[in-house]
Amino acid sequence: MLDVNGATEGMQQLQQAAEVIVVAPDRGCLLEMIGDFDAVWAHTDLKMDREVLDRARRLKVINTASTGTDHIDKEAAAERRIQVLSITTDYALLDRFTATAECAWMLLLASMRHFRPATRHVLEGGWDSRPFVGQQLSDSTLGVLGVGRLGKMVCRFGKAFRARVLGCDVKPISEPGVEAVDFETLLAESDAISIHIHMLPENYHIFNAGTLSKMKKGAVLVNTSRGDLIDETALIKALESGQLAAFGADVLHNEWRSDMRDSPLVDYAQTHENVIVTPHIGGATRRSVDEARIFSAQKLAHFLQTGEVLTRT
Repeated sequence: MLDVNGATEGMQQLQQAAEVIVVAPDRGCLLEMIGDFDAVWAHTDLKMDREVLDRARRLKVINTASTGTDHIDKEAAAERRIQVLSITTDYALLDRFTATAECAWMLLLASMRHFRPATRHVLEGGWDSRPFVGQQLSDSTLGVLGVGRLGKMVCRFGKAFRARVLGCDVKPISEPGVEAVDFETLLAESDAISIHIHMLPENYHIFNAGTLSKMKKGAVLVNTSRGDLIDETALIKALESGQLAAFGADVLHNEWRSDMRDSPLVDYAQTHENVIVTPHIGGATRRSVDEARIFSAQKLAHFLQTGEVLTRT
């Protein structure tokens, strides 16, 4: 098992179902030990890729206490008949968690109100508000791409801030007070867009040079979903040109690199304060982490004991 700190209740259930080994999330350790495991709790900081799974001669199940599973090579797991467990569709559990929507809102406000340069200005001894005139949401149009569980929460935040709220989704939108629009309209009319869609093949680089050019000039973009929804090369060009005023992200392309300063976007942010990046902390509140881990542990224990997948719908 990899790191499951904080899930004491769940750990007790796991210990009744199997011998549990807890180690820090380290790729070298994972590669060395994976061949001895029948089950593994996959930490989102580590890739469960083909190199790892090629060594997993006994592995029957991979468990992750997350909705996203892009740290797991699901094709390679399926080839080896390894079950992948996540909390992606445990909606009764997920409806209790607002953390990621709150993170999106934090990044949105920080981006629209020049949070990075304003705080640096004060730390350097300044106290001049004039360079940091931002935009208030009650005068703005907020676009929400993906009006599912998290998107609906962000729509409600927008309405509470008296913004005009546009929603775009492949499914019908029934959220009161949200104008359902197509993607082209969302791009053209939104002063700020918050992304809440899944990383599906058809959504890869949905924000690219073409779509970014169709956004309202000076708009703000926030991404708390998955990094590869955005072409980061095109994004940097849009930020440099002023097509986008600011970008806030909790997710990036290739979050598993050894040094995130190798990320072109992080490198750009070193010298440009219109980018705010947090290290995938969207769901990282004590309540959401503990409850997700406890249920995920119960789910894994149930599978090990019965071979059945436990769900909360």
